[in-house]
Amino acid sequence: MDTAKIEAALGRLEELQSNHDVSIIKLSEPITSSAPQDVRQRASDASNASLDGPTPSSLEADLAHYTELFSKLRFSYVEQVTKEKFIRAIVGDPPLIVTMQENLELEKENAAVKSELKTLKLEVADMVTELEEKGRQLSRRYENVQLETAKLREIPDKATELEARIEELRAEQEYPGSKPHLNLPLAKTQELISRRKREQQELARELEALQSKAPRKRKEADRLKAELQPLEVKRHNSMSAAREAQRRKEAALGGVADDLEQRARWWRASESVLKQALDIKGSG
Repeated sequence: MDTAKIEAALGRLEELQSNHDVSIIKLSEPITSSAPQDVRQRASDASNASLDGPTPSSLEADLAHYTELFSKLRFSYVEQVTKEKFIRAIVGDPPLIVTMQENLELEKENAAVKSELKTLKLEVADMVTELEEKGRQLSRRYENVQLETAKLREIPDKATELEARIEELRAEQEYPGSKPHLNLPLAKTQELISRRKREQQELARELEALQSKAPRKRKEADRLKAELQPLEVKRHNSMSAAREAQRRKEAALGGVADDLEQRARWWRASESVLKQALDIKGSG
């Protein structure tokens, strides 16, 4: 991979981006520079704040505000002009008298002008919609260019890493270690592949045979389990009986021991009495 071409393309992109900074502030400069600045306005005015730091939402709010404002100004202008013409027609010397035919002609002209104005408004609306769509497309393309530029900056480092990895693999290939099959010639490699495929097919056949025997073995295991259940019950009963017999035997032996212990105590008491009696007689 030619890193020089990548670096040249990256440098060209950075130069273009530095010369053409695309941002809301830069795009709004032609609008803000043409707006008349009134030195008597307060610094806390909302319109000034939106022009100082324009954002998409603030520009959209300003656009809606000025649209409504110009609509009101147009209505006021038409109203004032109509009043002025009406007053001049009344107070003029001689007064202006308009006939019915003239009114009809004016209405026709007015209808034609309104129709033309409506057509122009529709064209302007379509143009605005088209401009908005183009603006969104350009914004997406600009973001894509930024993303691709970031990826392009990472390509030289990744290319260097890949080249280093290739050199390591080549070194391992030149000095075979624990994987000698990686250095076999083509004929032996194909032979090894064929042998491994045959082994794989043999294993697949054995697996298929075992899978076919599995249901029968499963049934046999279920049968043996069913036969073992009575034996388990018998074993449990036998163990319980053996424990009971052991307990009874231990209980019986425990009774004999108690009897022997009582007899031993009696003999010891008798011996003590006899010794005392003999001692008394000897002293007498």
